[in-house]
Amino acid sequence: MGRRRTIDRDKVLDAAEAIVLSIGAGGLTIDAVAKASGITKGGVQYCFGNKDGLIDAMMERWFNDFDSAVAAEGGGDPDPMKAMRAYVAVTARMDMADKARTSGMMAALLQREDHMAKNRAWYRARVDGLDLSTEEGRRARLMFLATEGVFLLRGFGFLEMADAEWQDMFADILKLLPKKDEQA
Repeated sequence: MGRRRTIDRDKVLDAAEAIVLSIGAGGLTIDAVAKASGITKGGVQYCFGNKDGLIDAMMERWFNDFDSAVAAEGGGDPDPMKAMRAYVAVTARMDMADKARTSGMMAALLQREDHMAKNRAWYRARVDGLDLSTEEGRRARLMFLATEGVFLLRGFGFLEMADAEWQDMFADILKLLPKKDEQA
């Protein structure tokens, strides 16, 4: 009796992301993912149910990876201002593949309200801890908005920029909120 074959969910998600990167969100089908990952359509459906489940899993993985990187950058400090600095720093380190992957998934998300609701909740959680009654909190919110603006403009190809310009913009964004020891 042979051993039952297991499906590597991460490998399937990698294949799905590669499809979004290479041909766009419109090419993301169960059949295309099955072919790209070397499994049957039934195998993809067994793992994710349907295309919406696949997109949910892609976004959940991206959110978890990004949030883990931000937590590691911030040293686990719950201070919202330090978390925002970490958010900016992690975004600044993203390479073009990260930006293209995320932008493609965002485009896929725009197609369904339930996906948009999850995305809205994730973004809302980024700013809910900021104390907007303080100058520091308002500056942190501006950092967040500037970070996302630069990310989305470059990721969707609305503003072409070299890596040096990308890094320069994030250096400027980080100046919006001086570290506590730099404040007088």
